[in-house]
Amino acid sequence: MVRKRLIIEMGMGIDQHGQEPTVAASRAVRNAIAHNALPGVWEIAGLSHPNEMIIEVQVAVPYPEQVREEEVLAVLPFGRKSLTVESGGMIVQGRAIPELNDKNDEMLIAIAAVTVLIENE
Repeated sequence: MVRKRLIIEMGMGIDQHGQEPTVAASRAVRNAIAHNALPGVWEIAGLSHPNEMIIEVQVAVPYPEQVREEEVLAVLPFGRKSLTVESGGMIVQGRAIPELNDKNDEMLIAIAAVTVLIENE
C-alpha cells in the first residue's frame, strides 16, 4: 500500500492562563480542523469509513515534554492518529491572575499541522 496526502491543515492555539502546553496544542489542532469537510475521502479516495483515514499531527509548543499526547489526539474524532510534538511555538509575556490558576505571566502559543493521508495500491 502507498500512502498519499489528501490534505494538510494548519492551526494555532493559545493557553493564556494556566501555562498548560497540552491546552495550547489541543487548541491548535482543533483550530486546524475546525472548518473542514472532507468529501474527497468518500468521493475520490473511496474510503467507506472515516477511521480508514491516516492522520499525522505535528505540534510545536513550548515545553513539549509536558504535552499529554492522548488529550491532543482526542481532539480528532476519527482516523488512525499519530502525534509528533516538538519544541517551538512562542512564549508571550502576559499577566498572572491567581483566580485563573496562573503559575506565572507566560502565555503559551502552539502551532499545528494536521495531515490526512489515504492508503491505496
